[in-house]
Amino acid sequence: MPQISPWPGGAQCAVMFTFDFDAETLWISRDPSNWKRPGTLSQGTYGGKVGVPNILQLLRDYGLKATFFVPGWTAEKYPGRLQAMLRDNHEIGHHGYLHEWIDPDFPDQEREALEKGLEALKTTVGVRPAGYRSPAGETSQNLMGLLSEYKFLYDSSLQDDINPYQLQLSPGVPGPMELPWHWSLDDAPYMLFSLKNPRPIMTNSHVLQIWREEFQEIYRYGGLFNLVCHPQVIGRPSRLALLREFIDFTLRFPKVWYATGREVAEAWIKSGEIEKQEYIKIG
Repeated sequence: MPQISPWPGGAQCAVMFTFDFDAETLWISRDPSNWKRPGTLSQGTYGGKVGVPNILQLLRDYGLKATFFVPGWTAEKYPGRLQAMLRDNHEIGHHGYLHEWIDPDFPDQEREALEKGLEALKTTVGVRPAGYRSPAGETSQNLMGLLSEYKFLYDSSLQDDINPYQLQLSPGVPGPMELPWHWSLDDAPYMLFSLKNPRPIMTNSHVLQIWREEFQEIYRYGGLFNLVCHPQVIGRPSRLALLREFIDFTLRFPKVWYATGREVAEAWIKSGEIEKQEYIKIG
C-alpha cells in the first residue's frame, strides 16, 4: 500500500464510472450486414433511447460525475443525449467514429477514424475530448502516436496496471497518461448476448460479487477502480438496480474519490507519481 496517497484530499482510492455509449455502432462495426437487421440494431437503439437518460438520472441521484466515451457516429445520431451529459457536467471522451476495431496493418484507417471522431464531437456538441478509449480495447503503436500528435491527455485502452502511468512512445518521448481498465470490470462479458456470439447471461449477484471484491482489493492497494459500462447493457432496469447497489457499497468506504478520466489523469500528474514510475514503452 502507498505510504502517501496520490489522490486529492488524501483519498484512499479513486473510482471512475465510465460508459461507452456505442449505440448501434457496436453491432454495425464488426458486421455491416446488421444495417439490414433492425432487431439486432434495436439493442443499440435502447442505449440511446432509454439507457442514457436513466443512467443520467441515477448519476444525478448520487451527485456523481462520469466519463462517457462516444463514437462520432453516435454523437451525430444522438446529439441531444450528449448535450444532456454536458449539462450535468459529465466528461465526453473519444471512442472512434464507427466503433472500429483497430487494425495495425492499416494506419491510414486509424488516423481517419480518429479525425472523423474528433470532427463529429466538435460539430455536434463543441467538445474537444481530453481522453480516448479504443473500441474493444484494441489499440496499436501507431494509434498511441496519433493520440500524442493530437495532444490527448490520456488513454484508457490497456489492462496492465491498477494505477495510472505515462506511456513512452520512444526513448525519451513521453506519451499520454494511461488509465487502465479490465474485462472483469466491464458489464458486457456478463450481460451482452447475441445470436452470433452467444454467452451466458449472469445474474446481478454474480456480477456484484466480482465488482465488490475487485473494488475492495483495489481500495486496499490505493489504486484506480475503472468501471466500464454500456448504456444498452447496464441501462436495463434490473442492471441499473445492480449499479445502484454497487455504488451504495462503495459509499460505505471512507476516503473514496469519485472522478472523471480527465480529473484522474490531472491528479496523477499533479501528485508527481509519474516521476516515480518506470515508463511503459509502446513499440
